[in-house]
Amino acid sequence: MEIPHNAPQNIPGFRSVPRTGVIYVTHEATQHGFVYGAEGWANLGQGSPETGPMPGSPARISEVTVTPASQQYGPVAGNKDIRQAVADFYNTTYRRGKASQYTADNVSIASGGRLALTRLASALGNINMGHFIPDYTAYEELLSVFKAFTPIPILLDAATGYKISPADLQEEILGRGLSALLVSNPSNPTGQLIEGAELAAWCKIARECQCSMIFDEFYSHYIYNGEPAAGPKMISAAEHVEDVERDPVVIVDGLTKNWRYPGWRISWTVGPKAVIEAIASAGSFLDGGANHPFQNAALPLLDPANAAAETLAIQQHFGRKRALVLERLKALNIGVEALPVGAFYVWANLARLPAPLDDGMNFFRECLKEKVIVVPGVFFDVNPGNRRSQARYKNYCRISFGPELEKLELGLDAFARVIGKFK
Repeated sequence: MEIPHNAPQNIPGFRSVPRTGVIYVTHEATQHGFVYGAEGWANLGQGSPETGPMPGSPARISEVTVTPASQQYGPVAGNKDIRQAVADFYNTTYRRGKASQYTADNVSIASGGRLALTRLASALGNINMGHFIPDYTAYEELLSVFKAFTPIPILLDAATGYKISPADLQEEILGRGLSALLVSNPSNPTGQLIEGAELAAWCKIARECQCSMIFDEFYSHYIYNGEPAAGPKMISAAEHVEDVERDPVVIVDGLTKNWRYPGWRISWTVGPKAVIEAIASAGSFLDGGANHPFQNAALPLLDPANAAAETLAIQQHFGRKRALVLERLKALNIGVEALPVGAFYVWANLARLPAPLDDGMNFFRECLKEKVIVVPGVFFDVNPGNRRSQARYKNYCRISFGPELEKLELGLDAFARVIGKFK
């Protein structure tokens, strides 16, 4: 099934460009009266976390000083100070005692995660590029628009908890001739996590199979299986890189989720210098460089102590919201096949709901009538170029516990009203 979207009407030269899942559902909601901050609405489709103060979190930055120098263009790869601060953060947090350390030359700054991934995609050669299903909706166009590489899907399913073993992963890489692999860890939308020995095995496979692994780690501070007494738990493939210049491991992260500053549009890519130089060249024609003043403002956020305090606050606060959502969904007979260990989403199976609510698109439309937004599951069936005519996950939707607690409760109450109409 092709996902609905608006096409240019009789305009020569333009193709039909689909909206990502979050943008599509938000656009549809505006037709029902939704605007950000609207009274009575709960956006449980949002891909961003709440951005206000939380118990235990560091003070939020509310003012940014714009110096005369920062009104000029910044370097395409980012200012040297923030690049070094990112390198120091990874070395301190994940690479203590390792001989090979990241430097500023191993870091590139971009205007948000999607642009960082776009730079990477534009720098890939004529290769087979692996990606997983289900996964982040924006990957679909990202994997479609650049024609140099061929996107190869790897299907994950409920029977395996939406995970793949290292042995099966290696078989996929060798059998499909993959030279690169795009991985969200933790995963959006399922919240599954690769960590510890398993993540180390993935990095070893990257080295031995010479397959570049691009880790999207934007949710890597939203982890719910840690021991509270041990402090915050952060996950990164950087911990398992042996040689920062030779290992084909590339990491993308930023302030959007893990620091809860989505509007700043500051992201970074960490990897071998050769990759950083390539994506800086791509940035020179794609975008010209990230927001200059906000790079300077981000420096104190990258202090490891600041990041640890923010992460601990996130895990405690979002952990409570996660527990609330799972409890309420169980009472509403909405299935969750794999409990989310990371991120802030629940991949919900609607199959047990009465028709027509057992279909994700129908559930979404009925929810709009009760002023709550979700994202239908079909948007996560990443299908570059619409090469497949049948869509998976019609019985699913993604429910976000990113919003504030009161909005979350408002949305869950709305689910109950929607389901009550069809009992």
